[in-house]
Amino acid sequence: MRTRIPSATVGANGTAGRPHVPSGSRVYAVGDIHGRADLLDRLLEEMAGDLASWVPRRAVVVFLGDYVDRGPESRRVVERLASGPPSAGPLATAQWVALRGNHEDYVLRFLSDCSIGPGWFLNGGLETVRSYIGSIPPGLETDTRTLQRLLAEAMPPDHVRFLSRLPLSHTEGDYLFVHAGVRPGVPLARQDPQDMMWIRDEFLHSREAFGKVVVHGHSALPTPEMRPNRIGVDTGAWRSGRLTALVLEGADRRFLRTRAPDG
Repeated sequence: MRTRIPSATVGANGTAGRPHVPSGSRVYAVGDIHGRADLLDRLLEEMAGDLASWVPRRAVVVFLGDYVDRGPESRRVVERLASGPPSAGPLATAQWVALRGNHEDYVLRFLSDCSIGPGWFLNGGLETVRSYIGSIPPGLETDTRTLQRLLAEAMPPDHVRFLSRLPLSHTEGDYLFVHAGVRPGVPLARQDPQDMMWIRDEFLHSREAFGKVVVHGHSALPTPEMRPNRIGVDTGAWRSGRLTALVLEGADRRFLRTRAPDG
């Protein structure tokens, strides 16, 4: 499903004008997937169909983080993203950019420190463990040391490498892509990695011009949120059954959305 949104009338620098991505580029920014491989597959099909109608000189797909936890198929999502663009079709030549979210950070920290297990498990981490090891034996749901070992044994080395190498941000023209947001009052070049993965209220409530329009996930809403200084793309796929991508081309903005049959 495609929805066109009027272009902004405030530029990334807070002055009159329309933010742009580089000429000849079409950029897709995908919200939080959270283990919903079914929705990811559907959305990639939507993108391929969108590109088939007119192929730009350059296509970019930016995944905004939080690929794991909560939903049932974290392993399959990581496998799909780590494999890069499809080998054939309109997306085959796309630039593939996967950013690190706070839930990828959780996985990596748990693999080296099982003490964070209780906090991670409360935020959907057990679903990621199950996606790699299968069902968790009775009585082991709180045994963080054993679950750490089982996850480390089950997770393919290329998945660990993929997660550990994820960048925190990506820039296209007048847009900055991050998982959670940025700290108001701090230059973009000096942002704290923790803020880029975890910040919420200070960023969401700020009316400050950040230097670029920030495209982010992390804070789920029923529909995408457009503000002069930021665009939120997380539509809570793991529970809503709706996964969204922002599409940027020149000064134009629109959305692609996919949903589960019951979403």
